[in-house]
Amino acid sequence: MADVIALERPVYGIGEAADLLGLRSNRVKAWLDGTTRKGVWYEPVIRPEHTGSDIVTWGEFVELGYLREYRRANVPLQRLRPVIDFLRKRYGTLYPLAHARLYVEDRDLVLAAQEESDLPASIAIVVRTGQTVMLTEPAERFFRKVEFTSADGGESVAARLRPAGPTSPVVIDPRFSFGRPTVQGVATERLWELHDAGEEPDDIALAYDLALEDVRAAVAYEDQQRSTAA
Repeated sequence: MADVIALERPVYGIGEAADLLGLRSNRVKAWLDGTTRKGVWYEPVIRPEHTGSDIVTWGEFVELGYLREYRRANVPLQRLRPVIDFLRKRYGTLYPLAHARLYVEDRDLVLAAQEESDLPASIAIVVRTGQTVMLTEPAERFFRKVEFTSADGGESVAARLRPAGPTSPVVIDPRFSFGRPTVQGVATERLWELHDAGEEPDDIALAYDLALEDVRAAVAYEDQQRSTAA
């Protein structure tokens, strides 16, 4: 069950997680641990209860990545809390959104949880189309960015993310480089810094024994991150 334990691995601080997700720190903090606005307390979306901790586990980061796909939704994401609570209890895990089963095998279960919680369609995980229960576009977008693995016959859980999309070589893996984005084990930030300093992509690729397209993908990813942060 090594992969399940990996979901509980402390990986980031709030600020670092927010930077990687292209979100404001206060939004990440609110989704993760709850917040008070205008004297009203809003419960956490991801954690079962408020803890006060600014440490983000890998499982929490993955689930924050899921919520990120809904960041422009018009309905407060706190409405997802009852559905996540239901799935948390059903799966017996703190991180139900980080399990492949939810997106592949248990769509009917998720649909039932949504209907019971009267979840708005704008933040639904699945929808019924005829006789088929399908992932919504944001859920599908998230699912395609995640690589799920299993250990010792256990359930498949999120092992790493491809934040720039499933075909990009950029990966975020909690086991390497302290969870920072990399291509072929080289930090994308380092490659971007060299490029920003005037180094030619061909020379960078040669120095790090990378394909030229890997370097270009790393630079494009970092450019996008900086554009989002700005």
